[in-house]
Amino acid sequence: QVQLVESGGGLVQAGGSLRLSCAASGIDFSRYIMGWFRQAPGKEREFVATISFNPSNRASADSVKGRFTVSRENAKNTVYLQMNSLKPEDTAVYYCAARSGVYNVIRARRSSFYDYWGQGTQVTVSS
Repeated sequence: QVQLVESGGGLVQAGGSLRLSCAASGIDFSRYIMGWFRQAPGKEREFVATISFNPSNRASADSVKGRFTVSRENAKNTVYLQMNSLKPEDTAVYYCAARSGVYNVIRARRSSFYDYWGQGTQVTVSS
C-alpha cells in the first residue's frame, strides 16, 4: 500500500521559514518523480515544485522561485520543500505527490501527472 505522509507545516510570520517533509512508503522511492502542490481556500490546486529521481532535474513555479527549494533523500524515502521568505499568499494546504516513469518537466507541473497523493499539511503565514 502506497503512503505519502507530509509533515512540517504550521503557523509562521511573514519572512520566516519552514521545511516540509514527505515520507513515502510502499514504493521504490528512488524510481519515483516527486511533486509539491498547494491549494488555498477557494482556489485550485497549483504546482509548486517537482524533482526527478535524478535530483539534478527539478523545477519550481515562478511564484516560489528563489524562495523555495525541493530536494530528496532517497536513503530515507523522503522529499523536502524548504520554504524561505514566506509570504501571506503562500498560505495553503501543501500536498506531495508521486509518479514513476519518464520525467518530463512540463508534464510534471500538472497534478494529473501524478498517481499518488498525500493528505496534505497546512501552512499559514501571518502578516
